[in-house]
Amino acid sequence: MMDLLTWTALSIAAAGFFVGIVVGLTGMGGGALMTPALIFLGVGHTAAIVTADLTAAAVYKTGGAITHAREGSPNLRLAGWLIAGSVPMAFAGPWLVKWLTDDPDQLESALKLCIGIALLFAASTYALRLYINLIRVRRGGAEPDDNPRIRPVPTLLVGMLGGLLVGVTSVGSGSVIMIALLMLYPGLSAVKLVGTDLVQAVPLVLSAAIANIAIHGLDWELVIPLIVGSVPGTLLGARLAPRVPQSVIRRGIVIVLTMSGVALLFKAGLHPYGEGHDTLEAVTVAAVGVAMLVLVPLVWGMLRKRHGLPAFGAPYVAEIEDYGKRTPSSARKGVSS
Repeated sequence: MMDLLTWTALSIAAAGFFVGIVVGLTGMGGGALMTPALIFLGVGHTAAIVTADLTAAAVYKTGGAITHAREGSPNLRLAGWLIAGSVPMAFAGPWLVKWLTDDPDQLESALKLCIGIALLFAASTYALRLYINLIRVRRGGAEPDDNPRIRPVPTLLVGMLGGLLVGVTSVGSGSVIMIALLMLYPGLSAVKLVGTDLVQAVPLVLSAAIANIAIHGLDWELVIPLIVGSVPGTLLGARLAPRVPQSVIRRGIVIVLTMSGVALLFKAGLHPYGEGHDTLEAVTVAAVGVAMLVLVPLVWGMLRKRHGLPAFGAPYVAEIEDYGKRTPSSARKGVSS
């Protein structure tokens, strides 16, 4: 019991709590925030952190999936096709990494490299999702269709890609699969998207967790504080969500993901300035964050003008992000006002 009351355990629980709040507020983050947070805290080997994060995610994602299933929001046929692709790849991913290397140092560097790339990929998918919604706003949106004709092959491929990413890095179950579903099934409402993603994510993370536990074992001193912190944090975030401007938080998440991705690439052994330039690398990570704060709004304004909208103003980012939650007619009204 005393092992669970150390400063390390408290720091893990605190990280889980704050990340859980973000997940509850926005529905995004999860492994993309938790895994790098624990890596930067230095609480264990990367393989142990990935395994613990997947195990904790299996707990809190199950609760979310049950809630959505009771409300009838998931498209179960679509979730089934995603599961058929994601579960085998999530289970195979850790074994593939083990087959490539069994040297502890090489494994540590390889996982940090994969996670860094996955974080940059996750950040880019958010930007792509926002751009797709911008186009939908401008065109008036696709016809609502919560029971679309399933496209088996591309849906299976999406599941396979998401499963492989999650199995190796614990990142991607939400960000990558959500943006792919948005592109494949544009008529699916936001609540159906979230519900379907949560339902397919449970067997996905369970499969990835089982494979990682079989290979690396399970560090209970990581898992228990993580669950203790993340579950109440997620519940609190969900309660605060209606009162908090999510668009600002989501954009902050993208900046954090990008900076974390770049930092992990440096930690993995990619040293563009040569060995021993830690300060210069830290300055580079900070510069990436500042550049995103300054340049991204300007690029976004140029994209809006390209599609015949004012560079800034209505429709605001929050309206574009939540476009799928409204009917096409009300969305068009919001654009014209």
